[in-house]
This record gives sequence, structure tokens and C-alpha cells, in this order.
Amino acid sequence: MPDLGQHDRGQDPEREGTEDERLRRRAQFLRELREARELRDRVRPRRARAARMRQQMRMRTFRW
Repeated sequence: MPDLGQHDRGQDPEREGTEDERLRRRAQFLRELREARELRDRVRPRRARAARMRQQMRMRTFRW
């Protein structure tokens, strides 16, 4: 079986960039995701409330 190098696994170091860049992109993505969820909750408050209630029910029945 041939030895799989980094390029064969899709991990090109020149293309991927540094770990700091990856963390910066991840943080930006998470900020935008949070903003999108907040906007959706403001636009559809009834759906947001129902989702909160479902989450609370899941947490009540969750066993540690």
C-alpha cells in the first residue's frame, strides 16, 4: 500500500495557512453564525420561543 503524504490527504500546508489564520477564520465564522441566529430569532419570535421551550424540555429530561 502506498504511503499517503500530506498532499494526498488534502492537507496542503501552503494552501491551508497557519494555525492562527485558521483560528481567526473560525472565530469570524462563529461570530457571523451567532449574528444570523440572533437575526432569525428577532424576525420569527414565535419560532424562537418554541425552539427555546424544546431545548429546555430536552435539558430537563437529560441524564448526567
